[in-house]
Amino acid sequence: MDSYEQPRERPAEYQEQKKYYSGKKKKHTFKNQLIVMPSGQEIVDVVVGKPGATSDIKIWREQRREFSSGQKFQGDKAYVGEPAIDTPHKKTRSKGITLEQKQDNQKKARTRVVVEHLIRLVKTFRIAAERFRLKSTTYEPVILTVCGLIRWRIGAIVRA
Repeated sequence: MDSYEQPRERPAEYQEQKKYYSGKKKKHTFKNQLIVMPSGQEIVDVVVGKPGATSDIKIWREQRREFSSGQKFQGDKAYVGEPAIDTPHKKTRSKGITLEQKQDNQKKARTRVVVEHLIRLVKTFRIAAERFRLKSTTYEPVILTVCGLIRWRIGAIVRA
């Protein structure tokens, strides 16, 4: 599971500007979250078009109701503190991480890289990577269409 931010046109109204402004990217963005099977051959769930200021873990907490409580996920450091998500060890201010924790992080990174590759496939479509210039109401159908094309491309959807 991972999320990415996509730049968008600056909203006209001040409240909308404040809502969509991402301090991380220093621009107005949409945030999307992908949940992928460990093999990388299937996109399980897509959350599209959340405001850029929304944190990854907040998006996850809104979505987790759709999954069973016993189900486990893997995520990056943005999901630390969530019991259902296996996250890498985070370095503290006072001390670093041990060698065992570092090796464990490397193992987790090897399995999580499939999500990053799938996000890269989504971003090969320029409309999903560069600044979104259409009306914001069309954002969700466009991104979901791109995800559908990616599912078809990786063989998750077979044309009858």
